[in-house]
Amino acid sequence: MSSLHHRHLAVSPDWLALYYKRPLEITHGEGRHVWDADGRRYLDFFGGILTTMTAHALPEVTKAVAEQAGRIIHSSTLYLNRPMVELAERVATLSGIPDARVFFTTSGTEANDTALLLATTYRGSNQVLAMRNSYHGRSFSAVGITGNNAWSPTSLSPLQTLYVHGGVRTRGPYEHLGDAEFIKACVADLEDLLGHTRAPAALIAEPIQGVGGFTSPPDGLYAAFRRVLDRHGVLWISDEVQTGWGRTGEHFWGWQAHGENGPPDILTFAKGIGNGMSIGGVVARAEVMNCLDANSISTFGGSPVTMAAGLANLSYLLEHDLQGNARRVGGLLIERLRAIGAGSSCVREVRGRGLMIGIELVRPGTDEANPEAAAAVLEAAREGGLLIGKGGGHNTSVLRIAPPLSLTIPEAEEGAEILAEALRSVA
Repeated sequence: MSSLHHRHLAVSPDWLALYYKRPLEITHGEGRHVWDADGRRYLDFFGGILTTMTAHALPEVTKAVAEQAGRIIHSSTLYLNRPMVELAERVATLSGIPDARVFFTTSGTEANDTALLLATTYRGSNQVLAMRNSYHGRSFSAVGITGNNAWSPTSLSPLQTLYVHGGVRTRGPYEHLGDAEFIKACVADLEDLLGHTRAPAALIAEPIQGVGGFTSPPDGLYAAFRRVLDRHGVLWISDEVQTGWGRTGEHFWGWQAHGENGPPDILTFAKGIGNGMSIGGVVARAEVMNCLDANSISTFGGSPVTMAAGLANLSYLLEHDLQGNARRVGGLLIERLRAIGAGSSCVREVRGRGLMIGIELVRPGTDEANPEAAAAVLEAAREGGLLIGKGGGHNTSVLRIAPPLSLTIPEAEEGAEILAEALRSVA
């Protein structure tokens, strides 16, 4: 055990998990690579949990951070803040929500917490609909709407949560149905649920479930849900903490795959916009955002330094069409991984969109989750020089692949080959 690992264990909670049997200290990064304390270089296919979205040590972002820090680091939302207003203007326009208002937070958890506060206040209800296998953060309210028991340490909650089918396409009672029939069955389940409860405040849903293992419904499910929700006056919250900013390649936001009825009532975001800086936020139409009748500020949300980073990163992402790169390189990578998976007895499914890819592992010849194999592949990939993540609602048996969006084709090929070897070693 390293000295730093020993010190970590002495002062950190037992539940603060670390990857790897020999935990890794990352000291610096550049582009799509990071280095550990021993000087070894790794290809990064996880980006600090989808947060280093553009590239490590991106000069445009580090320059903006340094220049802003040299002027003023903090002031709070009690004062006018030019970088915050400028980033809010851009996010409001990109959101697609009419007459949008933006509130910045420091994390996705806090963003979802704020969205729940807005929805329950606006509707006068503490009932919330959420998706099975979902994850929305680690605060008390966010845990209360998380449909993945691996990340829900308590059943206590200020909210009454009811869980809906549909977030997982290839498991569960409707997996045998075609896409149209799957959507129809999930809508019928939602209709039935609403017939047995008082009017909920909102449905909160990730267009692609992140911690849940990059699972998603057929395109159009949430549009079909939206028609039902609108009849009942129930709001739709799209949790874009992991899907936002073009990661799916095909769309800038995950909701756009389900957007035939327009944008969500409330949209939350975090992770990638700051390229590693602590930014989260909520976008809602003015009527919903302005429903609070008590004072509320954010001490650290909208910090001048993080807003400067967000502006620089968003500009880079758009000017270099990283969404298009995610579509092109991600499409090649997922096909390569599917070919690899077809030759492995422990790969059940390779799924995803853009640079958001999941590889679900099972015990050979069964549909039974195989968390031991996922842990072993994680270790083997590291030994091969590749960092990946893991997740999934079935005992953490999904490998999560989410590189920075500037990933090149040679890097995608290199990472796929390391993964192929890691899977072979485990099989």
